[in-house]
Amino acid sequence: MSVRNLTTDRFALLEFKHHILDPHNVLADNWTASNSVCNWFGVSCGVRHGRVTSLTLPNMSLTGTIPPNLGNLSFLLSLDLSSNNFYGNLPKEMGQLHRLRLIRLSFNSLNGGIPSWLGKLHRVEQLKMRNNKFTGTIPQTLVNMSNLEILHLANNQLSGQIPSSIFKISSLKEIHLQHNSLSGSLPDDLCVHLPKLEVLYLFINELSGYMPSSIGTCSKLQQLALSNNEFNGFIPRNIGNLTQLKGVYLGKNNLEGEIPKEIGNLYSLEILSASTMGLTGKIPASIFNISSLTIVSLTNNSLSGRLPDYMCHHLPKLKGLYLAENQLSGNIPSSIGKCCNLQILELSINQFTGLIPKSIGNLTQLKGVYLGKNSLEGEIPEEIGNLFSLEILRAARMSLTGKIPASIFNISFLTIVALQNNSLSGLIPKSIGNLTVLKELSLDENRLGGLIPKSIGNLTVLKEVYLGENKLEGEIPEEIGNLFILEILGLGEMGLTGRIPASIFNISSLTTIDLRNNSLTGNLPPMARLQKLEALILWGNNLSGNILNSISNASMLRILDVAYNSFSGLIPNTLGNLRHLEWFQITDNHFITEPATHEWSFLSSLANCKNLSVLDVSLNPLNGILPTNIGNLSTTLQELLASDCELQGNIPLEVANLSNIFLLDLSINKISGSIPATIGGLRNVQSLTLETNELQGPIPEKICGLERLYTLNLSFNKLSGPMPACLGNLTSLRSLYLGSNKLSYAIPSTLWSLKDILEIDLSSNYFSGSQPLDIGHLRALMYLNLSKNLLMSDMVSTIGGPETLVSLDFSNNKFHGHIPESFGGLISLEFLDLCNNNLSGVIPKSLEKLSNLKYFNVSYNRLEGEIPTGRCFQNFSYGSFMKNYALCGPSRLLVPPCKSSIHRNSKLTILRVLRYGLPSIATIVVTIVFTIIYRKRQSRSITLPVKEGLLSLKTWRRISYAELSQATDGFAESNFLGSGSFGSVYKGRLSDGMNVAIKVFNLQIEGAFRSFDTECEAMRNIVHRNLVKVITCCSNVDFKALVLDFMPNGSLEKWLHSEHYFLDILQRINIMIDVASALEYLHAGQPTPIIHCDLKPSNILLDEDMLAHLGDFGIAKLLEEDDFMRQTMTLATIGYMAPGDLSTTYGYFLSFFLYNFFIFRILHDKVRQSF
Repeated sequence: MSVRNLTTDRFALLEFKHHILDPHNVLADNWTASNSVCNWFGVSCGVRHGRVTSLTLPNMSLTGTIPPNLGNLSFLLSLDLSSNNFYGNLPKEMGQLHRLRLIRLSFNSLNGGIPSWLGKLHRVEQLKMRNNKFTGTIPQTLVNMSNLEILHLANNQLSGQIPSSIFKISSLKEIHLQHNSLSGSLPDDLCVHLPKLEVLYLFINELSGYMPSSIGTCSKLQQLALSNNEFNGFIPRNIGNLTQLKGVYLGKNNLEGEIPKEIGNLYSLEILSASTMGLTGKIPASIFNISSLTIVSLTNNSLSGRLPDYMCHHLPKLKGLYLAENQLSGNIPSSIGKCCNLQILELSINQFTGLIPKSIGNLTQLKGVYLGKNSLEGEIPEEIGNLFSLEILRAARMSLTGKIPASIFNISFLTIVALQNNSLSGLIPKSIGNLTVLKELSLDENRLGGLIPKSIGNLTVLKEVYLGENKLEGEIPEEIGNLFILEILGLGEMGLTGRIPASIFNISSLTTIDLRNNSLTGNLPPMARLQKLEALILWGNNLSGNILNSISNASMLRILDVAYNSFSGLIPNTLGNLRHLEWFQITDNHFITEPATHEWSFLSSLANCKNLSVLDVSLNPLNGILPTNIGNLSTTLQELLASDCELQGNIPLEVANLSNIFLLDLSINKISGSIPATIGGLRNVQSLTLETNELQGPIPEKICGLERLYTLNLSFNKLSGPMPACLGNLTSLRSLYLGSNKLSYAIPSTLWSLKDILEIDLSSNYFSGSQPLDIGHLRALMYLNLSKNLLMSDMVSTIGGPETLVSLDFSNNKFHGHIPESFGGLISLEFLDLCNNNLSGVIPKSLEKLSNLKYFNVSYNRLEGEIPTGRCFQNFSYGSFMKNYALCGPSRLLVPPCKSSIHRNSKLTILRVLRYGLPSIATIVVTIVFTIIYRKRQSRSITLPVKEGLLSLKTWRRISYAELSQATDGFAESNFLGSGSFGSVYKGRLSDGMNVAIKVFNLQIEGAFRSFDTECEAMRNIVHRNLVKVITCCSNVDFKALVLDFMPNGSLEKWLHSEHYFLDILQRINIMIDVASALEYLHAGQPTPIIHCDLKPSNILLDEDMLAHLGDFGIAKLLEEDDFMRQTMTLATIGYMAPGDLSTTYGYFLSFFLYNFFIFRILHDKVRQSF
């Protein structure tokens, strides 16, 4: 019986042997008929029955399927085929092996489902089938394996829920189901039936729901690993009951809330890992009392608060402290120095403040220090140099200052030094050459100065160097060429000079060369050895020569940016060899194209670069035209920039093939023709810039199909016709520039529906119409320019505007109506230009609220009333208000003061008396004044000497034509005040800041020469407070001008005839006395009498104190009111009458007559105005 059964076992094993491949021939040489089965390799037999009880063949590289004959080994207790290459399904015949206790099939390629017949093997204690390719669900029948202690199905492809029956196998000690795709939640009674459970590994699945509160009843649990799932809710407080726990792994779930302080009860805990979740609150202080802890990992949460000062007093075994990426604050406790076994300290990306504690130097076993992205400041403690085992030092992106301690460069095990983005200063010491195993050196974005030490060439295993954005200067040391395995060289944005060492281009391992924004010069050496180069960034230097011919050898190149240099030469057609090219930027160089072709043939070559996303050739004298094969460029192209390249010709229709482009810039060229309708095929374009070209014709409506368009700039072309109404459908549009074209007709009302638009410029076109500008709906608008059009809207119809508006320009149109009060709500406004329109009414007081307003212009309108004086209006000058109808306000604005608001009825009686008694009053006043003058004259001697000290022509200020031209901005129209009989009057500002009136004589008019000479002779020696002062003159053969005092309050005629200015009776009497005083001086105060032959209100000018000055009618143009000024042409400006030509008596009575008529005018106008 025994022999027959043994023969059965032999046959089963031989079948197994024949089913598999044995690469080492172990079974072929040993499993032979000459040997007893029980002596075969890997086979054991029982003593009692002599049957095969164990088949153990692990780690033998056996390949094949498991044959069904294996099920005939009926006495088999242990089956171990782990770590081989078995594949296929498990044969169902294995379900006959009822005596099996151990099944070890891990680390194979077995597939199919976990067989349900396993449930028949009631005696199995260990089922280990990890790291296979089993799929499907875990069968419910496993609950029948009532003696099962270890269930290990990890690292398969199992899915579905974990059968709740599994958790009712009370004999289970270990459950390993990690690294599958199991889903669903855990049963609430998870631990109720598992009194012996020691290990629960369920990490890296898709489990969800809450952590069962019954977890606290697994009293013997030592390892709990639930990380990398989708558990949510809170960590149950009864986890503190698991006093035998040694490892807790909960990270990368959706757990939230605070860490329960009960974790502090886990006195045997060695590893606490709860990273990358939503934990909040403080870290319980009780955790730092668990003396058995070796690892604390709480990274990437939202934990806050301070670390306790005694943090390391009770953690003698701590090796790893991982608290990065939280919101922890306060100082790093100085007690950190008592964690004497600490090897990894990771506190980066928090809110720690203060200094790096010097006690960190006590952690002599530290291998990694990570402190970056905090608010730490001060100097790096010298004590860090005591960390002789340190391999990684990362303290970047903080506010560290001072020098880098020299002691750091004596730590010979350092492989990474990353101190970038601080404020470190001083020099890079020569001792850096001691770090012979250094692989990464990151000191960029600091304030390090001096030279790059040549000793850097000693770091022969260095792979990455980042020194950019410092104050380093001088030349790049030749010794960098010794870094034979260097991959990344970053020396950008510094003050490096000289040539780039040729030895650098011999480092064949280089993948990135970044030397941007320095002052490097010279030509580049050949790049034949840079076969691995992926990025060459040289923009912003003074490099020259032709780089593009040699760069085609760097076949792995992805980024080529040599912009803003002086490179030259042809753009070769070999660029297509750079098959991996993604970024090509040669902006602002001197590259040219082959003149014979006229087309940009290099674009054909670039069509081979299937990953090209950015192509920028702007600011090169390329000339030529865009070829039709531009459409063959990679569909991955996102940016095409060819601005200011002297491009000509038309935009090819084939540009529409660039379907994924989002930025197209062909601005500042000579492109002509029309915008092709095919441009509507650029469905993904976000920025389309064709400004400053010679494009003609209408804007194609196809452009409205660009639904993602953010910026449209077609300004400075010759586009004509209407603006397409469909542009209002481009809801993504934020910037619209159509200025300086020939567009006409009305602005489509649909434009005002773009509620999110930021900038609109339609200036310098022919837009017309009177429809309302409903800008109130443009809630985000910041810039609106409609200037220099033919718009005729009522300004009141412009409904408000967004509070975001910064600049508003409606100048040089035909807007009419009042300035809306609602403009006062544009609280962000800085620029407001409404000049040169037909606006009327007053300037709203509400504009005083615009505290940000820096520029304001309402000149050349028909505004009237008081100019606001509050806030921003205190900073505006005359130019903001000139050429209006009747504005009044402060004298510094060169407008008359506003009249006081006295009620008319209170003066009615007095005014009536003045009106009817005016002739008598005038006669009496004139008689008294001139009697006084006459008597004074008779009391004087006939010949009066010239007073000493009076200004004569010999002492006049010298002034040239050039100075006068500069003072008037070239006699600009904006400074033109008016014209008289013999010339024109301009306002000017001399180099010393003096404001003057400049009377320029028109020498083409007969009598102009004589008039100039007469006035110079007459005014040569007269000085009086009531005469307009002649400052100087300018005279040559073809130019003659008088420079006079400027009178800011204009002429008396303006004050008499305007409804917006007011003179009370006292002011009028003072003016009459001033004029009489001037006449008395002219008649009797000079050796030779001077008779003013044209006395009238327009020739009487008022200074800032309302003091009257007698002048000629040419100056009357200071009034700036063309509609109310009239010039008298019957007499000369100032009549100079010699004694022999005109008797003083006749001259006296002529002045008496004119003055009498003048008083009648001034008093009559007082009465008329008051009524």
